Amino acid sequence: MSNVHYIDHPLIKHKITMLRMETTGTGEFRKLVEEIAMLMGYEALSDLQTKEIEIKTPIEDSIQPVIDGKKMAIVPILRAGLGMVGGILALVPNAKVGHIGMYRDEKTHIPHPYYCKLPPFISERLIIVVDPMLATGGSLSDAVNEIKAQGGKHIKCMCIIAAPEGVETFTKKHPDVELYIGALDRCLNENAYICPGLGDAGDRIFGTK
Repeated sequence: MSNVHYIDHPLIKHKITMLRMETTGTGEFRKLVEEIAMLMGYEALSDLQTKEIEIKTPIEDSIQPVIDGKKMAIVPILRAGLGMVGGILALVPNAKVGHIGMYRDEKTHIPHPYYCKLPPFISERLIIVVDPMLATGGSLSDAVNEIKAQGGKHIKCMCIIAAPEGVETFTKKHPDVELYIGALDRCLNENAYICPGLGDAGDRIFGTK
């Protein structure tokens, strides 16, 4: 699948292993999610266009590159996606932040939207949708549907851990959207949790159950 990118970086692999451990506490877990998001963002944004501008260094005038092109929007899927926002903002501090709220029915595993607020001029922006877990693929697919419905055109998605079922579902529904994944896990269990996974990312980020 040409629109799926598995990020093969030893630092990301190491930090994801730390995330998986049930002994990792809330503070460390939250910090790791942010660090992984920043490392993944570095890879996902490697194709940003640049332009040359004239600057003055302490030594001389110089022509140097700066980022050119679309303004950026980061859109976390609530609530776990919030944990990844800081990592991307560390790379692109001027990016706008939108929010999409989704919850999963515990019996049917079907996602239900309950909130959507996107930055203005969304059609002109590069949109980075973030969610730590790609399980069934339903929430991410529906979130991208909503963004497209509001005019979003230039979309990339970042997920720290994914199940094969979710990748297949998402890529079938959105073959035009680039998907960046930190680790591809084995499968979903009968409760639609990723195996081996890391548990409920939202609960572990925010210390809730």
